Amino acid sequence: MQDFHIDAMTPEDWPAVRTIYLEGIATGNATFEKSAPEWAAWDAAHLSHSRLVGRAGDEIAGWAALAAVSGRCVYGGVAEVSVYVAGRVRGRKIGQRLLRALVEESERQGLWTLQAGIFPENTASVETHKRCGFRVVGVREKLGRMDGVWRDVMLMERRSTVL
Repeated sequence: MQDFHIDAMTPEDWPAVRTIYLEGIATGNATFEKSAPEWAAWDAAHLSHSRLVGRAGDEIAGWAALAAVSGRCVYGGVAEVSVYVAGRVRGRKIGQRLLRALVEESERQGLWTLQAGIFPENTASVETHKRCGFRVVGVREKLGRMDGVWRDVMLMERRSTVL
């Protein structure tokens, strides 16, 4: 994709980021969430660093961010990954580029383990994570209900090779 670059996410990016998040929610295979929060809630739930947007020209084509997995200090180097790509540009390796950049940024920030919870049906996300060094740790069967249907969640993780 020509003129594609990755930048740090800013609060001004939130409307476009939220729209892409809502597109992911609408697929039914990206998250248990049913709606996207307002900026203040999203901001509070994610680490202040390691928030990226992928831009195709002037438009945001995808985003990636990290959330803490625990408030306990022993887990200070472990974070949960979120990667979302706009529907109009899926299949162009944007998710992979964002995830690779997120891995690099996480290591600069001193994180040693990244984890992702992915619905097994979301094969594109599973493959993207594998290409970026994540491995399947296991499947959490019937972890939650979505529209009355039990859903499994595949747990994947990546351990830093530099920390």
